[in-house]
Amino acid sequence: MTIEAGLTRYELVNDLIKQELATHSKVTVKDVNGQRYIGCALDEGKTIEVHGTPGNDMACYLNGGRVVVYGNCQDAVGNTMNGGEIVVHGHSGDAMGYGMRDGQIYIRDNVACRGGIHMKEFRSMRPVLVIGKNAGSFLGEYMAGGTIVLLGIDLKRGEKLFGTHCASGMHGGKIFVRGNFPKENLSPNIKIVSLDETDKKELASYVKKYCKYFDGDFDRIMSKPFRKLIPATSRPYANLYTPN
Repeated sequence: MTIEAGLTRYELVNDLIKQELATHSKVTVKDVNGQRYIGCALDEGKTIEVHGTPGNDMACYLNGGRVVVYGNCQDAVGNTMNGGEIVVHGHSGDAMGYGMRDGQIYIRDNVACRGGIHMKEFRSMRPVLVIGKNAGSFLGEYMAGGTIVLLGIDLKRGEKLFGTHCASGMHGGKIFVRGNFPKENLSPNIKIVSLDETDKKELASYVKKYCKYFDGDFDRIMSKPFRKLIPATSRPYANLYTPN
């Protein structure tokens, strides 16, 4: 089933999507022009294909469903998602994967500021955010769990892998970074370590999926060394405040 979004208000577009998904497992939405909340709380077994540029909070509270975007997307995609998968054939705006609890997000190109902030994990729930090119400032801010993978593919001269304050306040989880990066842009509470065999196996599984979705070259990507960013302490602000 195909829905033409055009200039239709987002409320009506989302109503049409829900109506179609009541009887179908997949719906395609074309000519999307910034309509918000597409795929919000989408359940497992349901898929939405988006052609165009979806608006803020696409796939927020995603609940096991799958959303594929053929284009770019705006801010807060995957906000507080509980599971499922988001695949973006382009780049994304700010706060990608904000507070995500589980599931996986694959971005072909770059993510703007505050990607992966407040990511968290609990037992088997371990969210993953894979970024093909680079990220803006505050990547992984206040990160409490999960995994971010930053591939830095085909960066131009002068482009940085990430902006300032990377992993600021990070107290859990890990960030795999490919290639060289500006250490002065890292939060001071972060340690840079080598990957162990478990890390390498985990990383390879994410890179293989990235290559499958975006026709990437696995061997070329893995030929560059990766390093892992982890918090030096689980209480980065322990000395910031004094008792009364």
